[in-house]
Amino acid sequence: MPNRRQWLVHSTLVLWLGPMQLARGAQVVAVRLWPAPDYTRVTIESDAPLKTTHQLVADPPRLAVDIEGIDLLPSLKELVGKLQPDDPNIAGMRVAPYAPGVVRLVIDLKHPIEPQVFGLPPVAAYQHRWVADLYPKDPPDLLAQVLKGLPGDKASAEAKAQTLLGWDKPAPPAADPVGELLSRRPSGPVASAPPAPPTASRATPRPSAPAPEATATGRLLVIALDPGHGGEDPGAIGPGGTREKDVVLAIARQLRDRLHNSRIGPHTVRVFMTRDADFFVPLHMRVRKAQQVRADLFVSIHADAFFTPNPQGGSVYALSASGASSAAARWMANKENAADAVGGIQLTGVDPTLQRALLDMSTNSQIRDSVQLANHLLQEMGRVGRLHKPRVEQAGFAVLRNPSTPSVLVETAFISNPDEEQRLRDPAYQASLADALHRGIVRYFERNPPLARNRAM
Repeated sequence: MPNRRQWLVHSTLVLWLGPMQLARGAQVVAVRLWPAPDYTRVTIESDAPLKTTHQLVADPPRLAVDIEGIDLLPSLKELVGKLQPDDPNIAGMRVAPYAPGVVRLVIDLKHPIEPQVFGLPPVAAYQHRWVADLYPKDPPDLLAQVLKGLPGDKASAEAKAQTLLGWDKPAPPAADPVGELLSRRPSGPVASAPPAPPTASRATPRPSAPAPEATATGRLLVIALDPGHGGEDPGAIGPGGTREKDVVLAIARQLRDRLHNSRIGPHTVRVFMTRDADFFVPLHMRVRKAQQVRADLFVSIHADAFFTPNPQGGSVYALSASGASSAAARWMANKENAADAVGGIQLTGVDPTLQRALLDMSTNSQIRDSVQLANHLLQEMGRVGRLHKPRVEQAGFAVLRNPSTPSVLVETAFISNPDEEQRLRDPAYQASLADALHRGIVRYFERNPPLARNRAM
């Protein structure tokens, strides 16, 4: 009987913990390091969740991470070897046994950091991930990137940019669309009395913007280019192993080279890239970056994919505030909106009411301008390759929810189609796509002169 009781206890423990957990703790399967000016990401992937504690030390700045239940594996030492001297945020890394069953990872920092440390459950091709996102306390100045090259010191350059951009005050550090939405709500019940008649003390109405032909001087046009995916999120992968994040960055760079410091009519163009290297940018941060530099246009560049190799051709999408224009557009929006789960962000509960409020703030005029831009881009893309559909599609893409900026998402081709994958890898074809997108942007501004719009900055 004692043997039988021991066997029952052991069997129950196996069912509760799982046989692999009895044999060992979590095993590290991969380590990755993603340096970028915005932040540096450290990722440890394992076949089970890691049990960790961490401590941020101020002087000298460093992050100490204790990982329990694993040995000092070669893969952890490999993480140290991945560090490059030009990493914007990490000065050094070291790993060593700290206590029985505990390994300590120390990350020496080049400046004060505000870390975000979190775990991610398995998704897509990834198993469990431990992530440390190391954000500088003094983040990069996005406006300075746009103004780089203007004569004078930073202060005078910013003052000049205020005039060139048509601003009457500096750009806010971050948009607060919900606060703006709430500020428009009446503070009390609607008054039954008629509004007071105008008086001399009231402010003079703002004059309407001058007609384009009456404007002799130009200003800076800021165009935000958004290469999709990046870093932990490779995007779609073609049958030949081509990664979406690589080809769209190459196309965006070629388009930037055509636009940056060029002229459209009397206006000088400056290009802002939401990412110019291989790192992950959450969808809401792509929108926020464009808002911070007060972009006149936002163009997100992607490469389409499907379950079968047959679909082909490029597409252009705009936001919809009233449902997707087709089932395919809805499917595409859901796929692109899942990028945050693959790329990895600290997940918190999302209020559906807030989501609806943000979408409602995308005004009809913004969506109308976005569709016009999308039409010009689609027509030009049709000159260099096949189109998947001859019309602009619309759906609820999270990355297009910017109430103040015409925003489109371009699917350059189907990377899942072997022929189109091969073309997407060809620098000559990438150049042709960049030329087409350039022509479409120029045509949009020729028909929608920026100084003809009433930009309430």
